[in-house]
Amino acid sequence: MDAAVATVPIFVLDPTTVMPPARAMLRDVSRGHVLCSGCSVRDKCLSEDLDASTANEVDKLVTTRIRLRKGDTLYSAGASFTALYAIRSGSLKTVLSAEDGRDQIAGYHMQGELLGLDGIGNEVHQCQAIAMEDSQVCVLPFGRIERLAREFWAFQHNVHRMLAKEIARQRSLTLLLGTMRAEQRLAAFLFDLLQRYQARGYSSSEVMLRMTREEIGSYLGLKLETVSRLLSRMQRKGLIQVQGRKVKVLHHAELRRRSAQPA
Repeated sequence: MDAAVATVPIFVLDPTTVMPPARAMLRDVSRGHVLCSGCSVRDKCLSEDLDASTANEVDKLVTTRIRLRKGDTLYSAGASFTALYAIRSGSLKTVLSAEDGRDQIAGYHMQGELLGLDGIGNEVHQCQAIAMEDSQVCVLPFGRIERLAREFWAFQHNVHRMLAKEIARQRSLTLLLGTMRAEQRLAAFLFDLLQRYQARGYSSSEVMLRMTREEIGSYLGLKLETVSRLLSRMQRKGLIQVQGRKVKVLHHAELRRRSAQPA
């Protein structure tokens, strides 16, 4: 099996020892997903609803896994775009550098999600991706994705749907930062995390904040003090319970209402 060469200063696992053979690939029958053993690309799955032959080709996309320690960079802003990355375990943040030198948190990405879409348009990454904890990602060379999209219409449809979801996510973020009050922003952030955790089979009422209060503020366009004050206010009102970085949602309906999300 050919292994993609990692171009970032991180530890790359030997693909001959970590990559499962074709017979070890698992099929999630209930959702129609083809998954690399241990992976779970669900929200933006490239292999949903494919026939067996096409799904088998998608299985072959993953040629390398990259292990990251907390703080390691997966790719930097300005780096050439060559692949998408499926998060197998852990979580990463994407960071944009403002003209004044400040760093702006652009996104938080967890197990089962894809990274690297920012590089498709200009073939250059627009932001930096950094591991927020020890993580592992699967490399999906984009040239192979394009070739499969040309050969298989159903796969091309999945790629287009994936890109459409990313556009919708960016529009939602623009709405969040441009029109919502501070409390709405934080409530929407927590509600979104809750839904993403729940979609992956985790608790339907608890989320783990891998980002610091300062990073959450950067992402939401709020000051650190504002984030801390709002979390304390929500806890006093019995909406949430905060223990360090763990947040337990006590009233889902009220959190949805405050986040201005449709029922």
